[in-house]
This record gives sequence, structure tokens and C-alpha cells, in this order.
Amino acid sequence: MFFVNTGLTSDYLKFSFMSLLLITGIILFFGFLLGELAARISLPKISGYIIAGILLNPQVLGIVPYSYIESGDPLVNISLAVITFHIGGSLSFDKIKKEGKNYLIMTLAESLLAYLFVFLLTFLTVQYVFNFFGSIYIALPFSMLLASLAAPTDPSATLAVIEEYKASGPVSSSVLGIAAFDDIMGIILFTLSLASARILMGGGDTSMIESLGHLFYEVGVAVLLGAAFGFLLNMLSSYFKKETEGALIVLILAILIACYGTATYIGVDELLSTLALGVVVINYNKQKKEIFGLIERYTEELIFVIFFTLSGLHLDISLLSGNSVLILVFIAARLLGKYTGIWASSSFLTIPKQVRQYTAGGLLPQGGIVIGLALLVSKEEAFSTFSTLIMTVVIGTAIIHELFGPVISKLSLEKAGEIKDEQRNDQNIEKNEE
Repeated sequence: MFFVNTGLTSDYLKFSFMSLLLITGIILFFGFLLGELAARISLPKISGYIIAGILLNPQVLGIVPYSYIESGDPLVNISLAVITFHIGGSLSFDKIKKEGKNYLIMTLAESLLAYLFVFLLTFLTVQYVFNFFGSIYIALPFSMLLASLAAPTDPSATLAVIEEYKASGPVSSSVLGIAAFDDIMGIILFTLSLASARILMGGGDTSMIESLGHLFYEVGVAVLLGAAFGFLLNMLSSYFKKETEGALIVLILAILIACYGTATYIGVDELLSTLALGVVVINYNKQKKEIFGLIERYTEELIFVIFFTLSGLHLDISLLSGNSVLILVFIAARLLGKYTGIWASSSFLTIPKQVRQYTAGGLLPQGGIVIGLALLVSKEEAFSTFSTLIMTVVIGTAIIHELFGPVISKLSLEKAGEIKDEQRNDQNIEKNEE
């Protein structure tokens, strides 16, 4: 009885598996190709990856079916684990002790004001200008969740400009320092907003105190879990110190995926757990340079191709044109919050004047973790009313930020005097020699 139609089932599974592999191959190749083309015209590669995902979207070329989008979730989760591990790796205690106080104060100001401005302007837009949802109990959680995605910054575009033009100075250092704290603040604001939004959307079986208690449990256990896996990686990497680079990469990815998967299984925040893992490795592992160097050399581009191309696949094209106003509101409110926060907080700190004037220009690019957070919203059934809209706004703003962010970053560094004329001339000479 159990073997009836076995051949038919086997053929179907074989076809489905082949289709899955074929589509994955197309995504990787197309993402890589568009990334290289973007680099040729002086755009960040991740802009090309996102555009590739949009073109492969079921609503555009129709090459990738809707069913594949959910099948790609494990790849997205692995990518998120690596990305947040990298963020944790930028938080060495020595760096925090040296400039941490100034960075923390400026980060709190600009991220909280970005959250506040986006929340207020978004709520007014969706509730009173266009009446998107018809209910304040939907407009409020939507605005809260979207506002929590205003804090994170993608420093990769600004870092590329800094390295290309050999820029150095207080503005460059401030941008990179604040960007690391930005992502942590983004995760905290997102987690708090997520808990509050669940209550507003009808999770009324628990009180606010109980929900906050559960929230702190999630965050606390996530950090402890990540720290435990971090020390496990430190111990194992030391034990297998004489192994090849390939073996070390396998060990790193295995620990990362296991940490992320364990966090999912016990119901705590996955992103905080892998971030905490990165913090432990950068501060307590004697092989930290080798570990993060291996990730950067051998997996970083692959992770970015997978993550950003799949993110583009989640974009609902039909909502993009109809919600362009909401995208512009998010961009304008976030920009206002970032600039106001940096200006106001740095006025009370003993730091160079150019930091107050030009640092915010390097904090505008977005992508990476904010897309991952939006994907987490899309997995919650309670937010099905607006989760697709949030993803559309986030992808739309990420595209605009990644296209124009590097240009603004370069202008900010030039005005701050951290890109010298000699450096630009050297770049031109090198290009001419090539």
C-alpha cells in the first residue's frame, strides 16, 4: 500500500528538486552579473543584486515562480546569520572604550529621532491623508514597525567610498563607529515595536507587562545563547588551529547556522544571538583576524548575492508605484531624524565641527539588516494585512538609498576635507595607467 505510484512520486520530486536547483543557479548567476555591471558604472554591487532580484520577480520576467520565494527562506536565514555576525565583529571593546561614549550618544539621538519622525509622519500619512487601512489599530502598529526600520545603516557603501579615496579623519571614523551601534539600536527598537504591535493587532490574551517580560526573556536568552556559541567557536577554532582554511570556514558556518537555528527553535531573537556570537569572537578569540578575514574573502560576496537578490524577489511590484508617496515620506523623515539627531547631540560633545556637519551624510545608505527585519515581519501571520507593504517600502527605499547614498557620502567626505585633491588625482592617474 505504501508503494503505490512510487515512480510517479519519485519523478515529481526529482523534477521539483531539479527546478529548485536550476532556479537557484539562475538567481546566483543573474545576481552576480548585475552586480558586476553595477560596479562598472560606479554603483555599489548590492544595487545590482537588488535590481537582479526585481527583474527575476514573478511579476516582472516571471522566471522565478511564487512558490520558490518561500523555498529560499533557509538561504536568507543563513545570509542573515553571517551578516549579523559581521556586525558583532565590529564591536571590539578597545574601540568602544576609545570613542564609544561619543558614538553611543550620537547613535541614540539620531536613531531615536529617525524613529520618532518616521513614526509621526507615516502615521499621519496612512491614517489621515490617504486612510490606507481605515483603522487606527492597524495604522499604529504599521507605523511603529516601519519606524523601527529607520535606525539601521548599511555602512558598506560608505566604507567602499572611504577605501576607494583613502579618506581618513574624524568624520570617516564617526560614520563607521555609529553605523555599528545603529544596527544594534535598530534591532532593539524593532524588537520592542514588534512586541507592542502584536498587542495592538489583537494579541490581547497577555498584558503589556507580561509581553515586555517575554520580550526581555527573548533578548536576554538570545544574548546568552550567542555568547555560549561564541565561546564554543573560540574553543573549537583553537583546538583545530592547524587545520586548513577550508576546515575553519566549515566550522565557522556550522556554528553560525547552529546558533541561528537554536534561537529559532527555542523562540528567541536570532539576529541578537548571532550578533552576540560575533562580539565574543572579536574580543576573546586569538584567531579573530583570521576568522573574519576568511568570511570576508571566501563567503561575503556569495552571501550578499544570495541575500540581496532574494530580497528583490520579495518586492510586490504592483504596490511600488501606488505607494511612492509613502516611500518618499519614509526617506524624508529618516533623513530629517538622522541630521537633526547628529547635529543636536554633537553640539554637547567635544568633537570637531565637521563631525556635526557631515557625519549624517554617511549614515543614509540602507539595506542588509533592515531588509532582514522586514522579512521577519512578513513571516508573522498577525501582520499579514500590511507586511507586504512594509517589504515594498523597505526595498524601495533601499534601492534609492543604495543608488544615491554613496554619492552623498562622497560629497560629505569631500566637504569635511577628508578626501584630498591629491588623492583624487592619484585615483585618476591609476585609472589612466590601467
